[in-house]
Amino acid sequence: MKVLVSDELWARVEPLFPTAPRRRFRFPGRKPINHRCIFTGILFVLKTGISWDDLPTELGWGCGKTCREHLR
Repeated sequence: MKVLVSDELWARVEPLFPTAPRRRFRFPGRKPINHRCIFTGILFVLKTGISWDDLPTELGWGCGKTCREHLR
């Protein structure tokens, strides 16, 4: 599969993402998804034109709702 986010592109975009909040020691909850994966999912939806709900979670980019909320 073709890489949507090259290392050069990610180096320019990474500083724009907020830092992840610190996880609690007790009851830490679910681990956050990597920002690069979310960004790749957003680009995939915008490039292919599919619905946010149709984003395949098997690709490891998170669900469509997660990517849509991060885009907002």
